[in-house]
Amino acid sequence: MFDHALRRGRIGTLELPSRIIMGSMHLGIESEPGGEALAAFYAERARGGAALIVTGGSAVSREGAGGRHYSFINEPQDESKLLRTVRAVHDAGGRIALQLFHAGRYGSPEYFGIEPVAPSAVPSRFSRCTPRAMTPEDIARTIEDFARGAHRARELGFDALEIMGSEGYLLNQFLSPLTNRRDDEWGGDFERRGRFPLAVLDAVRAATDGACPVIYRMSGTDLMPGSTTEEETLAFARMLVTHGADAIELGVGWHESSVPTVQLTVAPGAWVGCAEQIKRAVRAPVHGAPAAQPPPVIASTRIGTLELAEHVLADGRADFISLARPFLADAAIVAKARAGQAERINLCIACNQACIDRSLRDLTVSCMVNPRAGREWEWREASSAAGGGRSFAVVGGGPAGLEAARTLAEAGARVVLYEAQRELGGQFRLASRIPGKEDFARTIAYFERELRRLGVEIRLQRRIDAGSVADLDPYGGVIVASGVVPRKIALPGMELPIVHEYPDALLRPDATSGLDRSAGGEARSGTSGGRIAIIGAGGIGVDVAHFYSRQGRPVTLMCRGNVIGEHIGRSTRWVILRELRERGVEMLTGVAYGHIAAEGVWIRDREGAERLIEAQAVVIAAGQDSEAALSALLQRSGRPCHVIGGARATDGLDAVRAFREGALAARALLRGDSSSEPLPAGAPRDR
Repeated sequence: MFDHALRRGRIGTLELPSRIIMGSMHLGIESEPGGEALAAFYAERARGGAALIVTGGSAVSREGAGGRHYSFINEPQDESKLLRTVRAVHDAGGRIALQLFHAGRYGSPEYFGIEPVAPSAVPSRFSRCTPRAMTPEDIARTIEDFARGAHRARELGFDALEIMGSEGYLLNQFLSPLTNRRDDEWGGDFERRGRFPLAVLDAVRAATDGACPVIYRMSGTDLMPGSTTEEETLAFARMLVTHGADAIELGVGWHESSVPTVQLTVAPGAWVGCAEQIKRAVRAPVHGAPAAQPPPVIASTRIGTLELAEHVLADGRADFISLARPFLADAAIVAKARAGQAERINLCIACNQACIDRSLRDLTVSCMVNPRAGREWEWREASSAAGGGRSFAVVGGGPAGLEAARTLAEAGARVVLYEAQRELGGQFRLASRIPGKEDFARTIAYFERELRRLGVEIRLQRRIDAGSVADLDPYGGVIVASGVVPRKIALPGMELPIVHEYPDALLRPDATSGLDRSAGGEARSGTSGGRIAIIGAGGIGVDVAHFYSRQGRPVTLMCRGNVIGEHIGRSTRWVILRELRERGVEMLTGVAYGHIAAEGVWIRDREGAERLIEAQAVVIAAGQDSEAALSALLQRSGRPCHVIGGARATDGLDAVRAFREGALAARALLRGDSSSEPLPAGAPRDR
């Protein structure tokens, strides 16, 4: 099924067992003392079949760090951690490359009190500071920093090196006329702008004496108006070949770009064309003569599945595929595929919530759908916890309950999962209705398959309440993951038929057009495309606006506060709000609600003016409250239980927390803790 993806390949002198590389990600655990967490993370991906692992960027100097928690290849205190990582990967049968990194103007004095440097003193919207223009002495010293880092990495046993030259970091900054405004030997025309990155490549190769492959990660497109042109990009790729790059990996976009690159709204495979262009360019005849054996080209960015990777490789559009976030979601992607178990792969859904959004805040990285990611060392005992012979009940089949049941069953316990609805998934199933979030349904399907494989007994449409709570008596432990209910609000007119809670609005959109098929209703004449007024503009309200505006419905989105979608992640919020604006969604903040009438919602706007928001349907998305009836019942009766996810608390609730608490509660039961107040362990760390 994956003949091309699983075929052996070669990068320089390095023979690799497949064409699937694990791409570089900063994890936020690089600075942790001892290095056990870093080594455990990479070793698990090596056991999972990654052909080559590329580390998160290791800064070649303090001024080149992209955050407080980077590793530093040229500093003695990091030597033992990096050495531990190399040995752990090799012991697991893998290969690992160190990425040599310098942030340039994406650095910040907030990290270590050091002024960032760049080719020119051009302010950065990303780091919110202005760098110092590098002197010729700075440039020579930085080239030497890269060379020393390469030599040290080779001494530590790294199998390959990658030079970070994309995503708007230092080497990319030298190549771009936007950030390189010099008029000396290091800037000006294209050839001089390219001199520094090529000098770095030459120095790195010389420092290793050709003993290990050197991959250059270049920008396939900067997505910045006025930056490096397409012709210059292709010419630079050919220069990399001339200067001996053993492989070329393609990055896409700068952190300052206004074009989305990795968000769930971006179509899978959207950037493969960049790799295809570079591959053609480096294979083109030079002055009429056939090109020398070109290096392999590695495609990356928004490739989330092995199926897509196989398709790209089969079409010859790239030679290798670099997957990053998918290896967070499932460390064993390649191993499962090789074993004929591709249906068991836990898919990355491109939510960015526990990975990119945390990295941008300098927190530890993990994964929404795989809460073990980044914490393999902390959770190592869970894999050996004995669950055999014990039985547990999980009440609630949303994200928290699904992960709890899976973790318990994987440890050998007998698990019965009770779900009050006809289907599993909870809030995740609602989310899968939103355009761009369709893959959320694939996560639910993954859990359904895994729970069946592990022998979990699933009892749908089984609500546990006062009349049935005795059903839980036989179990050695109970996890309550009953989730949330829509928050009620007290407004005059809430009883009117135009008012809908957000679950109904998403699951039965016909009801909002006056046609409620479940009730046998008929549409009102001329109202099938009427305006939707949404009360509440948090993540749920924004999702509802996205859902209906994509259908062409006019939408007004309102909130009492000052920010729309305040808690949506940094990497995604701007993309979603821009789409809503482009589709004409009216977004009102600072609203005081008056009452709901048959013709819409009466409000007082930010300026104090009374106003009618005409609407055919009013959707209440004012938040959520815990479905706490069962947990209260169990606690009153003295029955021990773990209460997790939305059933425990709604403050700060998201699916990341729900999945994490499901795993942690299961671990607690496996350790013999029948009841506890969960669960601070495993939260993102801001050290």
